[in-house]
Amino acid sequence: MVLVHFAENLSGIQLPITGLGAPLFAFLSGLSYRLWVDGLEARDISEEEISKRSIRRGLFVFAVGFAFNIFVWLPEDTYNWDVLTMIGFALLALNILRRLPLAIPILVAVVSILVSPLLREMAGYREYWTSGYFEAELTLPDLLIGFFATGYFPLFPWIALSIVGLVIGTLLSREQPVGSTGQVFQSNDGSESFLSTSISNGLLPVFIGFALITTTGILLAARTWFPSNIATRFLGGWQMFPPTVEYIIATIGMACLLFGLLHRWIDRYRSWVLPETMSDLIKTFSRYSFTIYLVHHMVHLWPLWIYGYVTGHETTYYWEKAMSLSWSMPLAVLFLVTCYLVLRKIGPDRRLGMEGWMRWLCD
Repeated sequence: MVLVHFAENLSGIQLPITGLGAPLFAFLSGLSYRLWVDGLEARDISEEEISKRSIRRGLFVFAVGFAFNIFVWLPEDTYNWDVLTMIGFALLALNILRRLPLAIPILVAVVSILVSPLLREMAGYREYWTSGYFEAELTLPDLLIGFFATGYFPLFPWIALSIVGLVIGTLLSREQPVGSTGQVFQSNDGSESFLSTSISNGLLPVFIGFALITTTGILLAARTWFPSNIATRFLGGWQMFPPTVEYIIATIGMACLLFGLLHRWIDRYRSWVLPETMSDLIKTFSRYSFTIYLVHHMVHLWPLWIYGYVTGHETTYYWEKAMSLSWSMPLAVLFLVTCYLVLRKIGPDRRLGMEGWMRWLCD
């Protein structure tokens, strides 16, 4: 995410990994929400209290999303419907979906993906992206259209990633325990179905991810064989803006596959321990991910706006043309190294960033 944003916003160059960070961000928001709820339930926190905290957290992230748009992307982009507003609303929806049979969240995710091309077609998506970025009038219809279908991260189909994260987290809680040698304790009668066996072995996210990525490959390869209306209006090829069916299915598959493999290789095998340095690195960035998301935008965007203003140009004059990639990439790495050193000194268990504010205000 940091590498992509520095390259794109400072140098106007899209790295090969562009478009992969946001789906992981959304997927992990749903997965971490499920784990957070499981932790509260394990401490015997009442269902009513969990719902209250969920709602407060969702509203908090939603409000931070608006503040972020105003103070980082400038007031004219207040209603561009960025990823934080989407995730904030998603947390409100997940609070409801987590209490329903698992088939219902899955159905909601599928419908949200399939209905999104229709919503964009009805809304006239391209009319809101005439200059290469999202623009809308400050009217209630345009605000709602942007939120649901045409913004940078509209609810449809992006909420599907958060829902899938919730589903994978729920399936994770149904796994059977793993022994110190990594062997799964099977039932005595050995009559488990393929699904239950996959859940027990921790392989279901891997199978799901592989199936979704394969499906996307088939759709992309066979796209020219479909009728033109389906190929252009429903499928659309590989695009993030708008988020096409192929893109969303593939990135959900990527998230499931990556999580499934890492969970299988690391989480379930307690005898296999990460090196201490790697463990500290992962823990530090994980605990402060919300803070890093906000700060890295301020660090590389505010200087652009300020320099453009003091040199007599428009505030956004140097956006995407401030420097070459040979400068922006080292700056991105320098930011990450600085973040690690500062946050590690603070300590991963001291919530002084945005995570601390959320816990203090919402929990």
